[in-house]
Parts: sequence; C-alpha cells; structure tokens
Amino acid sequence: MGILSPWRGRVWRRGDGPASVASVPNLISVARILLTPVFIVVALSNPEPGLARTIGAVLFTVLIATDFVDGQIARGRGLVTDFGKLIDPIADKAITGSAFVVLSLLGELDWWITIVVLVREVGITVYRLVVAQQVVIAADWAGKAKTMAQAIALPLALLPLQAWLGDWAVWVCVVTMAIAVALTIYSGIEFVVHAMRGR
Repeated sequence: MGILSPWRGRVWRRGDGPASVASVPNLISVARILLTPVFIVVALSNPEPGLARTIGAVLFTVLIATDFVDGQIARGRGLVTDFGKLIDPIADKAITGSAFVVLSLLGELDWWITIVVLVREVGITVYRLVVAQQVVIAADWAGKAKTMAQAIALPLALLPLQAWLGDWAVWVCVVTMAIAVALTIYSGIEFVVHAMRGR
C-alpha cells in the first residue's frame, strides 16, 4: 500500500499524524454493527417477558452506549476520521432500527411506527453514502438527541417492566417512545431541509 493509504496512521496513540481507518474507535463501530444480529437473535429467542428479553435489553444498551465510548476516544486521542464520521451513525441506525423491528415482531410496537423510523433512518443513511465522496455529513444535535431518546426508550420497551412493576410501567414506555419517535421525525425533516439548502 502507498504511503498515503488510509490504513496507515495512528491506531490508538495520540499525535499529529493522520489516523488510520483501522483505529480503535472505528473498530468499535464495526464491532457494534457485527454484534447487532446477535442482539436480534437473543431478543427474539423467547417472545415471553423474561430472561431472554432482559439479556436482549442489556445487550442493546451496551451496543448503544459504546457510541459514546468510541466518540470520546476518537475526539480525546485525535482519531477522528471521515470513515468514522460515516460508520458511527450507520452503526447507531443498525442497532436502533433492529430494536424497532424486534419490538414490532413481538407485537409490542405498531408496524407503522417502525416503518416511519426505518424510512427516515435508511433514507438518510443512503444519502450519506451517495454523497460521501463529495462531503462526509456528521450527525448534528438533532440526530444526537434522537439517538439519545431512542437509547432510553428502546431498552425500556424491551425490558419486561410491566411484569416487574405493574401496569403503570406501560405509560413510561409509551411516553419515552413517543418522544423518541417525535425526535426521529423532526431530525429527519431537519436533515432534509439542511441537505436541500446545501445543494
């Protein structure tokens, strides 16, 4: 490979030189994508509220929480790359989109909600990939707020809270999910508006 190969560069250490595509933050993002099917299998292995759902919720939480970890490492050690800016939101969408599908397959979330979310997530991801050679679009505040809201609402919905805490727990899930879906739609509209202005 040539000296300007994106695979060359810093993987972990701090410094002024370019960061490698194979840096630790990027590897974490790739690992999050690869572990998403494991979450799906675990969460769907037993449709009844119980251990499988709890393990699935915990695994989802770990996968989504590592978004904060890889971001902190990338910024703190100067390992931010264009590939990382692209793959990190894709990992988020793969994880959260899978959770929406799982909840709909379990009959706990209307399919129209999941479809609206997936259209937004897939549409923006495809757009990012199409324009990636001209410009890499990082997640903005609305996208990050949407991800945070989903990171709260989805594990609450996956956990068997009603069995543990009673019927009032259902309303906690409804409210948090409504906020997450509203932010998903809003951030999608904002992204389209900014993209149109940019063009």
